[in-house]
Amino acid sequence: MAIEVGNIIDGTVSGITKFGVFVDLGEKQTGLVHISEVAHGYVEDINTVLKVEDPVKVKVLSVEGNKIGLSIRQTQPREEAREERPRRIQTKQSTEAFEAKMKMFLRDSNERLHDLKRNTEGKRGGCGGRRD
Repeated sequence: MAIEVGNIIDGTVSGITKFGVFVDLGEKQTGLVHISEVAHGYVEDINTVLKVEDPVKVKVLSVEGNKIGLSIRQTQPREEAREERPRRIQTKQSTEAFEAKMKMFLRDSNERLHDLKRNTEGKRGGCGGRRD
């Protein structure tokens, strides 16, 4: 069977790395599933999701020469109950606290620049002093 972009193929996990999974597609062809294409959610460690010799269904994303890009995630139904990240609500109090921190940072930064300029002004000129 020819491997073309968009095809869904059955394969077997042949290797696992920290960045993805190698899948044996048969006929001496191997493709790579990037870690971002393993599952719908965040995958920190692929070993918790897949093991070597696990059968998988993959979708062909790209074929460039002998490199085959695959996705397991796109063959699975999307989970409807997504875990929402809590949104940060910006209040007047948090805005004022931020403004105060920015003013303090700016003041400290200006003082440091002033000190740095004062300390380096007298050190310019090569010989260290004025010539008359």
